[in-house]
Amino acid sequence: MDIENLSYDDRGLIPAIIQDSISFNVLMLGYMNKDSLQHTLKTEEVTFFSRSKQRLWTKGETSGNKLLLKSIEFDCDKDALLIKAEQLGPTCHLENYSCFKSEKKHYFSIISELEAVIDERKDKSSENSYVASLLDKGVKEIAKKVTEEAGETSIAAVTNDGRLIDESADLLFHLMVLLKNQNYSMEDVFLELKNRTSNQ
Repeated sequence: MDIENLSYDDRGLIPAIIQDSISFNVLMLGYMNKDSLQHTLKTEEVTFFSRSKQRLWTKGETSGNKLLLKSIEFDCDKDALLIKAEQLGPTCHLENYSCFKSEKKHYFSIISELEAVIDERKDKSSENSYVASLLDKGVKEIAKKVTEEAGETSIAAVTNDGRLIDESADLLFHLMVLLKNQNYSMEDVFLELKNRTSNQ
């Protein structure tokens, strides 16, 4: 990306709209300069120029609620950026999903939050965390749990016993743990579904 040819304002700043890379909901608006844009491209962590602190500011540098860069586009006048990012926790400093009240939490954002929890549990001891103990057992045991939950989901549907939603949630959760064990995420699955849709 040629950051030199963007149209910065007289302060050397350019507005950056941040969008959830999965749900496409708008998360926040920030401002970047050449240095923060360069830092974002290098680290793949969205970094702004803080107008109040007059310095580079990486989103989540204190809270841990980072934004992981997925893509950057600029508009036709090259005076605004659209950045798609993966959330690691709430984007708003008020602990809301988005800085815009009209943007309700999308279902996909719940998946992102759950994946962040799974990542966090990797570092916990198995005595304190079901996810950590499951990951410690390895891929065969996790795969067994996915098979077990898939069976229970199917049975719940056939018997119509009212457990279909609960069992489906269990299945999805264990599938997410399996994907993380294999260094994938639900975003990889969604991208594959998107590819299949476009090829239909």
